[in-house]
Amino acid sequence: MNIEPSDVPLPIPGVRLATAAAGIRYRDRDDLVLMELAGNGTCAAVFTRNAFSAAPVQLARAHLRQAMPRYLLINAGNANAGTGRRGLDAARACCEGVARAAGCETVQVLPFSTGVIGEHLPVEPIAAQLPGLVEALSGDAWPAAARAIMTTDTRPKLAARTFQVDGQPVRLTGMAKGAGMIRPDMATLLVFLATDLSATHEVLQAVLAGAVAPSFNSITVDGDTSTNDACVLLASGANPLPPLMDPASPTALALQAAVTDLCMELAAGIVADAEGATKQVAVEVSGALDEAEACRVAYTVAESPLVKTALFAADPNWGRILAAVGRAGVRDLDIQGVRIWLDRVLVVADGGRAPGYREGDGRSVMAQREFAIRVALGRGEAEARILTCDLSCDYVRINAEYRT
Repeated sequence: MNIEPSDVPLPIPGVRLATAAAGIRYRDRDDLVLMELAGNGTCAAVFTRNAFSAAPVQLARAHLRQAMPRYLLINAGNANAGTGRRGLDAARACCEGVARAAGCETVQVLPFSTGVIGEHLPVEPIAAQLPGLVEALSGDAWPAAARAIMTTDTRPKLAARTFQVDGQPVRLTGMAKGAGMIRPDMATLLVFLATDLSATHEVLQAVLAGAVAPSFNSITVDGDTSTNDACVLLASGANPLPPLMDPASPTALALQAAVTDLCMELAAGIVADAEGATKQVAVEVSGALDEAEACRVAYTVAESPLVKTALFAADPNWGRILAAVGRAGVRDLDIQGVRIWLDRVLVVADGGRAPGYREGDGRSVMAQREFAIRVALGRGEAEARILTCDLSCDYVRINAEYRT
């Protein structure tokens, strides 16, 4: 199967979007998005596992258990998290407003929010925009929507794919937002994907779960899992191909490959746009006893403040990497068997500095915008790959000033 990337978002028949400026937190920009799914469409979603999951996450989960959605309402600037019963009432009121304006059931509306935690969601300005949003729905509004859901992002994350099944083209478009508070524990951030295929909820859920594992579930910016993370996959059913009933069917596998490919691009875009980031670094661990061990080592290195600040300085302070590997909780680790590379430059071997390592070689690697830290544990066959970034002065500034 040949998956074709697209530099421009592809309209998905059966999916329409609209944006508006509700003034929730930002001025002179859109901060509200309405997405419409065709009546025969289906939906899959994964959400944060944070115990303080936001009101919209709680309500979206509940609504999905009762019905397939017709509309998704997304606001930026206010997370509606840590807001108790009042937050749930606000999220429900927004869904009720969409239902009245669009002529659907309240449970057919899924709410999503992103922004500051602990502040109450202003329902009135959102409600005032809903009739206009319904009137403005268009299949070409993906770029505007990707901009409207941004918070500290410096640019929208938007991508598309096409592939063919029995000579019939299939379309897939997705958008994501996120730049900080990123260490996923399900999917991450806010991500919205749509295809024109027809599929059961079960097939879509399997495809989405398979796609988020190597993409959104394999990135970290700062080790913080948000209260509002959500990733949604919509299938509009507009494509004439038969509905997907079996996740192991050739068409479902083709969709799986395309969705995973698209999610990998969006996830990389999030790390590249991380708050204050100047470096994008892959931490690749091999030779672990199992995947959990490989992931534990990879995340320990990828989230070490000392490693991340060394990345920012392009300082090949390899002792910080070695120390992170050593404290990752690998039982009975034989340090004589551990190897650490910066790209292809061997830095650590036989329990210490590799005999042929030269500081200038390590510095040359770390001066690059993108490179890899490779760790071989020498214990087994399992491996993991986590995408991370450096920790810069701007990250501290952005987050220190986030509410001011």
